[in-house]
Amino acid sequence: MKPGRTPQLRRVERFDAIVVGARVAGASTAMLLARQGLRVVALERSREGSDALSTHALLRPGVVQLGRWGLLDEVAASGAPPVRRTVIHYGDEVAAIDIAARHGVDAFYAPRRTVLDAILARAARAAGAELRFGVPVTGLVRDDDGRVRGVEVRGAGGRRTEMHAPITIGADGRRSLVATAVGAPDDWRGAGAGGVVYAYFAGLEVDGYEWLYRPHVSAALIPTNGGEVNVSATVPAARFAHDVRPDVERGFWRILAEADREVAQRVAAATRTSRWHSFAGQPGYHRRPFGPGWALVGDAGSFMDPTGAHGISSALRDAELLARAIVRAHGAVGEGEALAAYRRSRDDLSARFFQAVDAVASYRWDLASLRAELMAMSVEMGRESEALTLLDRPPALRPAA
Repeated sequence: MKPGRTPQLRRVERFDAIVVGARVAGASTAMLLARQGLRVVALERSREGSDALSTHALLRPGVVQLGRWGLLDEVAASGAPPVRRTVIHYGDEVAAIDIAARHGVDAFYAPRRTVLDAILARAARAAGAELRFGVPVTGLVRDDDGRVRGVEVRGAGGRRTEMHAPITIGADGRRSLVATAVGAPDDWRGAGAGGVVYAYFAGLEVDGYEWLYRPHVSAALIPTNGGEVNVSATVPAARFAHDVRPDVERGFWRILAEADREVAQRVAAATRTSRWHSFAGQPGYHRRPFGPGWALVGDAGSFMDPTGAHGISSALRDAELLARAIVRAHGAVGEGEALAAYRRSRDDLSARFFQAVDAVASYRWDLASLRAELMAMSVEMGRESEALTLLDRPPALRPAA
């Protein structure tokens, strides 16, 4: 050490798994791993209880997961209204579809992220996971051979804390530090992207989820906690950049009126209760979700355009697929084999849905082709829900030789 230089303080903590991010994907993964007896820490840079950019609709696969994990009653008790009907506006034509009771689900929910994230964080802690908020991860720690063996956190006064574990999980969103640090390549990449602006309104009557489509625009009305409705308006990202971003409020009302003038009048008669939120759009992607000592889950590993309303449901699904793979790798199965199985399962349940969402997000559809893509999404969500419920079944016994 050079003369006059103060030695840098360093501390090392050890876990069975480190999760970078403690939102939907991170808290869920931490909870599931802790329920299997692993010592887990989840590190979240944002403060506990903060909101997140999200239109937060849960479709059947997401509700299936919350029910299987014993958390659905808490979501229902939060005041998020049960949604038992979906209304789709195809231009001037309106189709109302009742939610069928399947896979233990007879209603959908759209809890505010401040509600859902808190429920998942409490469940993770109750399972024995340690969650630390307001803790930004500054980098990964590697072995001499390049294998990830943990993360580094810097605190006040330059104090370094290294956290070591056999697996480090990136659940830190689209701008994932973990994915960037390991150079996770894209397996697939979409071309469509929609720019969205939304706000919350009170005093707005809705008949379940309402989805509005007209060539080159779409919109949604999603009932949530406190009697409020999340109202979003979406256009292709290129149009959003020049026609909405300069004045998001004016752009919102213009898009909503284009989608459906009568619905726009209903919303205008309600009371806006929030500021405007916007997302300029980004093409979807599926990244390679694992490597030596690391794995990705949630938006860190896979992102679909919000028009599919499937981001939370995908995160809840993949949290379980990954947690099961890590538990297997923690036992007798090799890490590479277990995580490769996670990748195959994720991709099998994502590929067709990803294609359909990307087609809708391109806004290069007419109403007939739109119907076909929405039907494909519905079929894939049914297949996904079935696959998740099958996880609860014990493996079939092989017949004696």
